[in-house]
Amino acid sequence: MIEREAPVSRAIVIHPADRMAMARADARLEEANGLAEALDLVVAEAFIVPVRKIDAGRYFGRGKLDELKQRIETADADVAVIDAALSPIQQRNLENAWKVKVVDRTGLILEIFGQRARTKEGDLQVELARLAYERSRLVRTWTHLERQRGGRGFLAGPGETQIETDRRLLNEKMAKLRRQLDEVRRTRSLHRAKRQDVPFPTVALVGYTNAGKSTLFNKLTGAGVFAQDMPFATLDPTVRALDLPSGTRLLLSDTVGFITDLPTELIAAFRATLEEVREADLLVHVIDASDPDHEGRIKDVEGVLDAIEAGPQHEQTMIEAWNKADRLDVEAVEDLAFRADIANLKAGRRVKIPMSAVTGTGIDILVEAVETALTADQEVLHVTIA
Repeated sequence: MIEREAPVSRAIVIHPADRMAMARADARLEEANGLAEALDLVVAEAFIVPVRKIDAGRYFGRGKLDELKQRIETADADVAVIDAALSPIQQRNLENAWKVKVVDRTGLILEIFGQRARTKEGDLQVELARLAYERSRLVRTWTHLERQRGGRGFLAGPGETQIETDRRLLNEKMAKLRRQLDEVRRTRSLHRAKRQDVPFPTVALVGYTNAGKSTLFNKLTGAGVFAQDMPFATLDPTVRALDLPSGTRLLLSDTVGFITDLPTELIAAFRATLEEVREADLLVHVIDASDPDHEGRIKDVEGVLDAIEAGPQHEQTMIEAWNKADRLDVEAVEDLAFRADIANLKAGRRVKIPMSAVTGTGIDILVEAVETALTADQEVLHVTIA
């Protein structure tokens, strides 16, 4: 039997941007390009498309629609990645107009999550998110059957029956997944309760995807967690004990990376995982200092934290670990150190730390800052025994 390699899909990546979003358009396009490549798509072309008004039916206006069709044909692409959230009808109309598979940002991220899931919990979470996404597209999927109505208007035809059957099956499967995830959440809550009984303080690493959280986690704990230069390398939280120089033991958790416009389906599905973040005594926000769009990434992470009721806005202490400082030139390192000194002086403690998880630079300062933050409300007694 002759084994044949699976055909490689050629993709064209399109980032629609209005006037207000143009400042971050280049960074968003680069990220979308990386997400497409993470799915082993061959990106034939990637570009930004200015959009003044979103068309309710096709997202793009008629003229832009025809122009993009020509570019897709010229690139010989069979997949069009739209770096935006498309409605079901927009996605269907674009596929009909361009005669290629259209994938929006939500679908792209869900597909990557599906490939990265390694545990039963991760599989359950991704599957629930995928079904929630597909359920909204169910009616459009079966439009051709919906027209097959029979009788005199009061009897449902086979199309409507098919839609209702598929919707019911999806609802039943989603309900089953939710029950399984509730069991996971109860188990996780029991584990968390046992940790609180010990009791050890808990610290959670959070940050934008690919900021270096897992590399830092491994550097601190020697855990050997999978860490690679790719989006969403970590989906399932890992918890390890870490002994501080003073002898205090804490529990450190590595969590899923955040991303711009993280699909609401994923936030809901990963609720059990994200509870590790919300329940932590301290958050360490790992930031890629070498990322030109790091300020935008910080806002994105803060937005997700706020959505799950975590972070400084919810009275949760946080330290910023400015990772990958080794990738900066001398002038940029000096500027980062200056800004960190100003922030630390203003806060009265270290809240911004330049560091590198690869070289180890600044790791000891970060550990010291974590210890200071965790013991801020503790009273130290010096006892002399005669």
